[in-house]
Amino acid sequence: MEHEVSILLLGDADVGKTTFLSRLALGPNNTTSALPALRDLDQPFVFELRGRARPYTLQFYDTSSPTSYTLLRPNLILLCFSIPSRDSLMSLKGPWKNIVETHFNYDESIPVIVLGLQRDLRRENIEGMVFPQEALRVAAEMRCDRYCECSAVTGELCAEVWEDVVKTAVATTSAQGGKSEPPPCVLM
Repeated sequence: MEHEVSILLLGDADVGKTTFLSRLALGPNNTTSALPALRDLDQPFVFELRGRARPYTLQFYDTSSPTSYTLLRPNLILLCFSIPSRDSLMSLKGPWKNIVETHFNYDESIPVIVLGLQRDLRRENIEGMVFPQEALRVAAEMRCDRYCECSAVTGELCAEVWEDVVKTAVATTSAQGGKSEPPPCVLM
């Protein structure tokens, strides 16, 4: 029996959600090919996995889904922000956290991962830049299950983020669902 897992990416416009999905479509370990262009109308973006015991289908949606994203019933939520934009991180604590709690996760049964994107743009001594310890603190304050970050453009840490997303997604298919024992919060 194949298990379907619905994953919703939320976050401000232009934080890198589509580029991240393009990297996944290419393959998180492929850093040599040009990223494919994805069309919003082609959502969900589907990835087939063959686990040891059973197959999985991961269906990724983002806020530009042809179906209003507030009507979706995701099994996993990725709250995305842009590392060079502290404002995008702070909006996770405000409007995006409110959307998660009121539309999706009012009983805290859905795992939530905070995902920092555009890691390749991180620079020292630039105002508004988000460093890992700050993002990890915000994720902990919001009581999210994990924090991870990557650069979809360069592929840096995409394979590790993919692994974290897959592990968390697969855990939602267990008898305990999203209330399964989550993997520990890891800073990469």
